[in-house]
Amino acid sequence: MTTPRSVLVVVAHPDDAELAMGMRIRDHVLAGDRVRVHCLSAGRADKGDGAARRDECLAAAKILGIGGYTFSPIPDTRFTDHRGAINAALFDAFATERPDVVYTHYPDDQHLDHTVTGEEATTVALREAADLIHFRSPYSRNFEPNLHFVGTPDLLEAKQAALSCFASQQQLDMEVFSGLTALAYRQHVHHRVVERFPDGAHGAEMFRTARQIIHAAWQTIARL
Repeated sequence: MTTPRSVLVVVAHPDDAELAMGMRIRDHVLAGDRVRVHCLSAGRADKGDGAARRDECLAAAKILGIGGYTFSPIPDTRFTDHRGAINAALFDAFATERPDVVYTHYPDDQHLDHTVTGEEATTVALREAADLIHFRSPYSRNFEPNLHFVGTPDLLEAKQAALSCFASQQQLDMEVFSGLTALAYRQHVHHRVVERFPDGAHGAEMFRTARQIIHAAWQTIARL
Protein backbone atom coordinates (compact mmCIF):
# COMPACT_ATOMS: atom_id res chain seq x y z
CA MET A 1 0.00 0.00 0.00
CA THR A 2 1.40 3.39 -1.01
CA THR A 3 1.98 5.88 1.79
CA PRO A 4 0.15 9.19 1.17
CA ARG A 5 2.48 12.04 0.32
CA SER A 6 2.46 15.76 0.96
CA VAL A 7 2.42 17.65 -2.34
CA LEU A 8 3.11 21.38 -2.64
CA VAL A 9 2.45 23.28 -5.87
CA VAL A 10 4.13 26.70 -6.02
CA VAL A 11 2.78 29.11 -8.63
CA ALA A 12 3.03 32.76 -9.53
CA HIS A 13 -0.63 33.55 -10.20
CA PRO A 14 -4.15 32.22 -9.69
CA ASP A 15 -5.08 29.60 -12.33
CA ASP A 16 -1.42 28.69 -13.05
CA ALA A 17 -1.72 25.40 -11.14
CA GLU A 18 -5.08 24.39 -12.61
CA LEU A 19 -4.02 25.25 -16.14
CA ALA A 20 -0.68 23.42 -16.03
CA MET A 21 -1.60 20.38 -13.94
CA GLY A 22 -5.27 20.26 -13.00
CA MET A 23 -5.53 16.57 -13.92
CA ARG A 24 -2.35 15.67 -12.02
CA ILE A 25 -3.59 17.51 -8.93
CA ARG A 26 -6.89 15.65 -8.99
CA ASP A 27 -5.12 12.33 -9.46
CA HIS A 28 -2.86 13.03 -6.47
CA VAL A 29 -5.95 13.73 -4.37
CA LEU A 30 -7.70 10.54 -5.52
CA ALA A 31 -4.54 8.61 -4.60
CA GLY A 32 -4.82 9.91 -1.03
CA ASP A 33 -2.10 12.55 -1.21
CA ARG A 34 -2.52 15.90 0.50
CA VAL A 35 -2.19 18.70 -2.05
CA ARG A 36 -1.59 22.32 -1.18
CA VAL A 37 -1.15 25.22 -3.60
CA HIS A 38 0.81 28.32 -2.66
CA CYS A 39 0.24 31.28 -4.96
CA LEU A 40 2.71 34.14 -4.69
CA SER A 41 0.34 36.76 -6.09
CA ALA A 42 -3.43 37.05 -5.78
CA GLY A 43 -3.91 39.52 -8.61
CA ARG A 44 -3.26 43.05 -9.76
CA ALA A 45 -3.48 45.45 -6.84
CA ASP A 46 -4.13 48.36 -9.19
CA LYS A 47 -7.16 46.55 -10.58
CA GLY A 48 -8.54 45.57 -7.18
CA ASP A 49 -9.10 41.98 -8.27
CA GLY A 50 -7.25 40.22 -5.45
CA ALA A 51 -10.31 39.17 -3.46
CA ALA A 52 -12.16 38.00 -6.56
CA ARG A 53 -9.26 35.90 -7.77
CA ARG A 54 -8.80 34.36 -4.32
CA ASP A 55 -12.46 33.31 -4.40
CA GLU A 56 -11.94 31.78 -7.83
CA CYS A 57 -8.98 29.76 -6.52
CA LEU A 58 -10.96 28.48 -3.55
CA ALA A 59 -13.84 27.44 -5.82
CA ALA A 60 -11.44 25.54 -8.08
CA ALA A 61 -9.84 23.95 -5.00
CA LYS A 62 -13.18 22.44 -3.97
CA ILE A 63 -13.56 20.82 -7.38
CA LEU A 64 -10.06 19.34 -7.46
CA GLY A 65 -9.92 18.48 -3.75
CA ILE A 66 -6.99 20.74 -2.94
CA GLY A 67 -6.47 20.65 0.83
CA GLY A 68 -5.08 24.16 1.22
CA TYR A 69 -4.74 27.24 -0.98
CA THR A 70 -2.54 30.01 0.39
CA PHE A 71 -1.30 33.32 -0.96
CA SER A 72 1.55 35.80 -0.61
CA PRO A 73 1.15 39.53 -1.35
CA ILE A 74 3.82 39.77 -4.06
CA PRO A 75 2.82 42.43 -6.63
CA ASP A 76 1.76 40.88 -9.91
CA THR A 77 4.24 41.52 -12.78
CA ARG A 78 6.81 42.87 -10.26
CA PHE A 79 8.42 39.65 -9.07
CA THR A 80 11.90 40.65 -10.23
CA ASP A 81 11.84 43.50 -7.70
CA HIS A 82 10.80 41.30 -4.75
CA ARG A 83 13.06 38.25 -4.75
CA GLY A 84 13.88 38.62 -1.06
CA ALA A 85 10.21 38.66 -0.09
CA ILE A 86 9.51 35.71 -2.37
CA ASN A 87 12.33 33.67 -0.84
CA ALA A 88 11.08 34.40 2.68
CA ALA A 89 7.49 33.56 1.73
CA LEU A 90 8.56 30.25 0.24
CA PHE A 91 10.58 29.20 3.28
CA ASP A 92 7.48 29.93 5.39
CA ALA A 93 5.28 27.88 3.05
CA PHE A 94 7.69 24.94 3.08
CA ALA A 95 8.02 25.06 6.87
CA THR A 96 4.24 24.85 7.20
CA GLU A 97 3.75 21.97 4.79
CA ARG A 98 7.03 19.99 4.90
CA PRO A 99 6.30 18.63 1.40
CA ASP A 100 7.53 15.36 -0.02
CA VAL A 101 6.93 16.49 -3.59
CA VAL A 102 7.12 19.99 -5.06
CA TYR A 103 5.80 21.16 -8.41
CA THR A 104 6.58 24.59 -9.80
CA HIS A 105 7.14 26.58 -12.99
CA TYR A 106 9.90 25.61 -15.40
CA PRO A 107 12.36 28.49 -14.88
CA ASP A 108 12.88 29.25 -18.59
CA ASP A 109 9.69 31.14 -19.34
CA GLN A 110 8.60 34.19 -21.32
CA HIS A 111 6.68 35.53 -18.29
CA LEU A 112 9.18 37.01 -15.82
CA ASP A 113 6.95 36.21 -12.83
CA HIS A 114 7.01 32.54 -13.86
CA THR A 115 10.78 32.64 -14.28
CA VAL A 116 11.39 34.14 -10.84
CA THR A 117 8.92 31.74 -9.21
CA GLY A 118 10.58 28.74 -10.85
CA GLU A 119 14.07 29.86 -9.87
CA GLU A 120 13.26 30.73 -6.25
CA ALA A 121 11.03 27.70 -5.65
CA THR A 122 13.70 25.44 -7.12
CA THR A 123 16.34 26.85 -4.78
CA VAL A 124 14.17 26.26 -1.72
CA ALA A 125 12.81 22.89 -2.84
CA LEU A 126 16.26 21.41 -3.36
CA ARG A 127 16.90 22.10 0.35
CA GLU A 128 13.50 21.24 1.75
CA ALA A 129 11.88 18.47 -0.31
CA ALA A 130 12.86 15.12 -1.80
CA ASP A 131 11.22 15.36 -5.21
CA LEU A 132 11.11 18.44 -7.45
CA ILE A 133 9.15 18.56 -10.69
CA HIS A 134 8.73 21.45 -13.12
CA PHE A 135 5.52 21.82 -15.09
CA ARG A 136 5.06 23.36 -18.51
CA SER A 137 3.12 26.61 -18.76
CA PRO A 138 1.81 28.16 -22.00
CA TYR A 139 4.87 30.45 -21.96
CA SER A 140 7.61 27.91 -21.20
CA ARG A 141 10.66 27.97 -23.47
CA ASN A 142 13.03 25.12 -24.40
CA PHE A 143 10.90 22.71 -22.39
CA GLU A 144 11.69 19.05 -23.04
CA PRO A 145 9.43 16.88 -20.87
CA ASN A 146 10.65 13.63 -19.38
CA LEU A 147 7.40 12.89 -17.54
CA HIS A 148 4.03 12.70 -19.27
CA PHE A 149 0.94 12.34 -17.11
CA VAL A 150 -1.82 10.82 -19.23
CA GLY A 151 -5.27 11.52 -17.87
CA THR A 152 -8.79 10.17 -18.28
CA PRO A 153 -12.01 11.82 -19.44
CA ASP A 154 -13.04 12.24 -15.79
CA LEU A 155 -9.79 13.96 -14.90
CA LEU A 156 -10.02 16.26 -17.90
CA GLU A 157 -13.60 17.11 -16.97
CA ALA A 158 -12.46 18.03 -13.44
CA LYS A 159 -9.73 20.23 -14.88
CA GLN A 160 -12.19 21.98 -17.19
CA ALA A 161 -14.61 22.54 -14.31
CA ALA A 162 -11.82 24.01 -12.16
CA LEU A 163 -10.72 26.37 -14.91
CA SER A 164 -14.31 27.50 -15.45
CA CYS A 165 -14.15 29.01 -11.94
CA PHE A 166 -11.74 31.68 -13.21
CA ALA A 167 -14.38 33.85 -14.84
CA SER A 168 -12.18 36.94 -14.52
CA GLN A 169 -9.65 35.46 -16.94
CA GLN A 170 -11.29 35.93 -20.31
CA GLN A 171 -8.22 34.63 -22.14
CA LEU A 172 -8.86 31.08 -20.87
CA ASP A 173 -10.50 29.58 -23.97
CA MET A 174 -11.32 26.08 -22.78
CA GLU A 175 -11.73 24.68 -26.28
CA VAL A 176 -8.18 25.76 -27.08
CA PHE A 177 -6.66 24.44 -23.85
CA SER A 178 -8.58 21.17 -24.07
CA GLY A 179 -7.21 20.71 -27.56
CA LEU A 180 -3.67 21.37 -26.37
CA THR A 181 -4.09 18.89 -23.52
CA ALA A 182 -5.23 16.25 -25.97
CA LEU A 183 -2.58 16.86 -28.63
CA ALA A 184 0.57 18.58 -27.35
CA TYR A 185 2.22 15.45 -25.97
CA ARG A 186 2.14 13.82 -29.42
CA GLN A 187 5.10 15.91 -30.51
CA HIS A 188 7.16 14.19 -27.79
CA VAL A 189 5.78 10.63 -27.82
CA HIS A 190 6.10 8.37 -30.87
CA HIS A 191 2.79 7.19 -32.30
CA ARG A 192 3.75 3.55 -31.76
CA VAL A 193 3.92 4.24 -28.04
CA VAL A 194 0.65 6.19 -28.10
CA GLU A 195 -1.03 3.22 -29.78
CA ARG A 196 -0.29 1.14 -26.67
CA PHE A 197 -1.96 3.59 -24.29
CA PRO A 198 -4.85 2.00 -22.37
CA ASP A 199 -8.44 2.57 -23.39
CA GLY A 200 -9.78 5.76 -21.84
CA ALA A 201 -6.43 7.57 -21.87
CA HIS A 202 -7.29 11.17 -22.59
CA GLY A 203 -4.81 13.98 -23.05
CA ALA A 204 -1.65 14.62 -21.11
CA GLU A 205 0.08 17.17 -18.92
CA MET A 206 3.83 17.48 -19.31
CA PHE A 207 6.52 17.80 -16.69
CA ARG A 208 10.28 17.73 -16.29
CA THR A 209 11.68 15.96 -13.24
CA ALA A 210 14.46 17.99 -11.65
CA ARG A 211 15.08 15.49 -8.85
CA GLN A 212 13.49 12.27 -7.64
CA ILE A 213 14.68 10.29 -4.64
CA ILE A 214 13.67 6.63 -4.39
CA HIS A 215 14.35 4.61 -1.25
CA ALA A 216 14.82 0.87 -1.22
CA ALA A 217 11.83 -1.15 -0.10
CA TRP A 218 11.83 -1.92 3.63
CA GLN A 219 12.03 -5.65 2.99
CA THR A 220 15.23 -5.13 1.02
CA ILE A 221 16.76 -2.95 3.74
CA ALA A 222 15.89 -5.52 6.42
CA ARG A 223 17.88 -8.23 4.59
CA LEU A 224 21.08 -6.15 4.43
